[in-house]
Amino acid sequence: MYTFDSRVRYSETDSGGKLTMASLINYFQDCSTFQAEELGVGVEYLRERHLVWVLSAWQIVVERYPSLCEKVTACTHPYDMKGFLGYRNFCLLDGEGRYLARANSLWSLLDTQSGKPRAVPEYMTEKYRLEPRLDMEYAPRKISIPENGTSQEGVPVRAHHLDMNHHVNNQQFIDIAMDYLPEGFVIGQVRAEYKKQAFLDDVLIPYAAADGQKRIVALTDGAGGIYAAVEFVRMEE
Repeated sequence: MYTFDSRVRYSETDSGGKLTMASLINYFQDCSTFQAEELGVGVEYLRERHLVWVLSAWQIVVERYPSLCEKVTACTHPYDMKGFLGYRNFCLLDGEGRYLARANSLWSLLDTQSGKPRAVPEYMTEKYRLEPRLDMEYAPRKISIPENGTSQEGVPVRAHHLDMNHHVNNQQFIDIAMDYLPEGFVIGQVRAEYKKQAFLDDVLIPYAAADGQKRIVALTDGAGGIYAAVEFVRMEE
């Protein structure tokens, strides 16, 4: 398992001094990026071969949000690779090694020239050491969207939403969807299903719905297509 140590920074906290969901996701993304770079299969390796890893689905389960200045360790490891798909776990630990959050993710390797999936090269499969998947309750990848929702005002894609691949970063989709949660909603689990990429000046039309303790936000193109569907489950008190 690849790990890196950190402390919760002021810039990573909310108004209550707790780590934000956006910052938690960034810890996970950074952790996998650091591992790829150290293994020699990072950004430049992919760019030279016209490849990119695109996130297809997240499941993040939070047990506790750490506080300002708290010591944390971000961890990740891939546990399976099949064809063009990569399966990867993440976790965040506190200073005593206890779980703060666990996550599962599914990634697709795409050819940036054709836009089509590419099988993971043997060199990459040799570099990544597969480990047993994390002990957690795994949820389905597909997210059902209730019919009792309402469409919200469109959100234009701005430059700050984009990552190095020039499309909306997966964390940004979740951040946008969080704007449609009721006040005081503490996220215990988030699932995200990514269906298509969004680019600069695209307009995301949020469709928000409630399903018991769950809130579902689909970020649509306004013409029947969905960029991403996000499901939030309230943390138990």
